[in-house]
Amino acid sequence: MERVISAQGILSLPSTLQARTFHPLRRRFPFAAARFPSPVLSAKVTNHPVHDFISKDRGVAGESQRSLLSTGLYGKQRKAPTFTASAAVPAGGIGFVEGEAEKPKLLGVEITTLKKIIPLGIMFFCILFNYTILRDTKDVLVVTAKGSSAEIIPFLKTWVNLPMAIGFMLLYTKLSNVLSKEALFYTVIFPFIAFFGAFGFLLYPLRDAIHPTALADKLLAALGPSFLGPVAILRIWSFCLFYVMAELWGSVVISVLFWGFANQITTVEEAKEFYPLFGLGANIALIFSGRTVKYFSNLRKNLGPGVDGWAISLKGMMSIVVLLGFVISAIYWGVNKFVVNDPSLPRSNRKKKVKKPKLGMNESLKVLLSSRYVRDLATLVVAYGISINLVEVTWKSKLKAQFPSPNEYSSFMGDFSTMTGIATFTMMLLGRWILRKFGWGVAAMITPTVLLLTGVGFFSLILFGEPLAPLLGSFGVTPLLAAVYVGALQNIFSKSAKYSLFDPCKEMAYIPLDEEMKVKGKAAIDVVCNPLGKSGGALIQQFMILTFGSLANSTPYLGGILLVIVIAWLGAARSLDSQFSPLAKEQLEKEKLQKQKSSVAAAASKEETQDLLAEVTLSTNGSAHESEAADKVSNESPL
Repeated sequence: MERVISAQGILSLPSTLQARTFHPLRRRFPFAAARFPSPVLSAKVTNHPVHDFISKDRGVAGESQRSLLSTGLYGKQRKAPTFTASAAVPAGGIGFVEGEAEKPKLLGVEITTLKKIIPLGIMFFCILFNYTILRDTKDVLVVTAKGSSAEIIPFLKTWVNLPMAIGFMLLYTKLSNVLSKEALFYTVIFPFIAFFGAFGFLLYPLRDAIHPTALADKLLAALGPSFLGPVAILRIWSFCLFYVMAELWGSVVISVLFWGFANQITTVEEAKEFYPLFGLGANIALIFSGRTVKYFSNLRKNLGPGVDGWAISLKGMMSIVVLLGFVISAIYWGVNKFVVNDPSLPRSNRKKKVKKPKLGMNESLKVLLSSRYVRDLATLVVAYGISINLVEVTWKSKLKAQFPSPNEYSSFMGDFSTMTGIATFTMMLLGRWILRKFGWGVAAMITPTVLLLTGVGFFSLILFGEPLAPLLGSFGVTPLLAAVYVGALQNIFSKSAKYSLFDPCKEMAYIPLDEEMKVKGKAAIDVVCNPLGKSGGALIQQFMILTFGSLANSTPYLGGILLVIVIAWLGAARSLDSQFSPLAKEQLEKEKLQKQKSSVAAAASKEETQDLLAEVTLSTNGSAHESEAADKVSNESPL
């Protein structure tokens, strides 16, 4: 609304007109101008030459707005104040907002967000695709190699993998203080790409020349068959190096490089919406990569006699790993060049995380001993790590006995990865329903229950295979093949339950704790329980192998240890549920009360805003009536 307002008659006009600004709420609401910086609350004054005003606004205002001053009346132009009042009020009447063009969307998602999420999704898919190929290949190499067996895995994890992981993280920390983020990413990922390419085309073909087979034979003869595992690390050192690099790909490239980059460029709202989809995408990558491993493992069927089919399969799979490694690097480069530097995209608004206290071993043990709640939570973490390790290594020893050929072993692992992806995808969809329908306690006890039932079946087939041979033969399977299938089901279901239920339940258990115990308890579990869970099973197996001579001889004892650990796991889950549920209920009631308070405050604010709007309307209407009266007096003037 724009209008030219004159005084009580043209003859009474002063020689110099003073621009007046109306503030209709200033007397009753002196804070209004500061709280609602809208043009409605303070009229904007602009001075125009009168004939310019007529020619400019005639097309907009029409005949209802006319000039009351004429250039011919006094022989010169007069200036009159123009009062402009405008506001954009949302339908809810909550406040004043300025009009903003809606951002373009595709499938309900803003284009600017898709520019980040789609490249991140492709990048994550490629990383997980590579990881599945590497994970299946590393087991085939070290388990089926001549002079080695599954007994090498516990020693490899403890004495090679763990020191190299610690050394790598120390090196990474030093490099992060020297290099930029982009340079650090390339510095870390390119050595992985170079090694896997070199292994497929150089190290594996030259394995007979670079492996100290004669020295390993002499050591094994001197130390005895109990030291088959440690000696095998020296015998097939290049395969062991591949094993460690494949493990590091999972912990470094996925956890450090990818998630660090994703958290850097996404906002909290985007993370809440799209990060769960990344988890589902990981299982899709698992399915497709499993099919790829299966395809390359079956290539030897079409090869002539005397051709090393495993070497050809390895070259094909390592070529894919190298190619996707360069794709990952190219996506990272493109996102940094065209997306991260784009000023139109939203930036991550995350607050800096509170620095976790670095607790030593003694402080961590004190925290664990001081709280029953934290002790039960720690038991869950340690029990899972030991249990899955005890069963997995024993199962792989039986897997080698059933499939001694590397291609047959690799082909089975491809099917195993595909089934794991399908089961995990399904369990992720069911996990939320299980938590909502049955509660935290049931969801937390599903993983140990599954592991207990399948573990009992697996060890029973190993220990009592001969009496069950006639019954199993009627189904067309041997006791060994039945043990392999049951062990595979055990690994598939336990891993899918871990990803879909165990991990969410573990993280939920931290929520009701007070801030100090939440931070210190998590730090204590990271210091003591995670390493103990990962290495505990390997240390137990090493002790059993060195004591009883082989993994097969120690199988009955491993089964008994597994039974004790899983029962302790179930007891800790039940105990934690009795403490978690009341705390969670109390937390939920607090959140509901807080929401009610927020709703009341919002309603009060809305009422106050509507009162202000009413005052604005009355005051604006009053100003308009005064303007119309002035128009009437001017038009009725005799002159």
